[in-house]
Amino acid sequence: MKVLLKEDVSNLGYAGEVMDVADGYGRNYLIPQGMAVKATPGVLTAAKTWRERAKVRLAELRKEHEALSERIADTRLIFHARAGETGKLYGSVTTNDVVDALNAELGTSVDRRSVVGEPLRQLGEHQVTVRLSRDYQPQVMVYIHPEGDLEPEEEVEEEVVEAETVDEVEVEEVEAESEAEVEETADAEEASEETEEDEAS
Repeated sequence: MKVLLKEDVSNLGYAGEVMDVADGYGRNYLIPQGMAVKATPGVLTAAKTWRERAKVRLAELRKEHEALSERIADTRLIFHARAGETGKLYGSVTTNDVVDALNAELGTSVDRRSVVGEPLRQLGEHQVTVRLSRDYQPQVMVYIHPEGDLEPEEEVEEEVVEAETVDEVEVEEVEAESEAEVEETADAEEASEETEEDEAS
């Protein structure tokens, strides 16, 4: 049967589009849920203006999805989990975990249903698809490290801090040596002056 979508339906179409769907899907789900109406000639005529508005909204939505897709593709999410010697996790990183971490990282509100797939149960890197729409399905990189491991950035930061500490010690030693040299020079000059005064008298 043909239906006119009243709102965007994931993996089907956008509001205002006419889609050919299975009779059961249309009668038992889309229409009762208020997501669509049967695409009769009368409905299509009456919905012409509505479809024009939907086209404008669709263009705006595509721009948003394009920009968000680029951000998602440039994002990497890092998880730490307990794992056995083979790298298999004792638990798993679920799709909800991925979406929550993604939203926290980007400050977005991606729907949890946007990520469809099996829970991640192995250490290493994984590509997880985020279905923003049928046209935009970017992949986010997910890294799962053993629990307790430091991230590369953390290790680098520690090395920098350690290097800074060494530099500070070296500077302090140099300053101390310089002060000692100044004091020795001052004492020598003072002793020289006293000698000259004694000889003069």
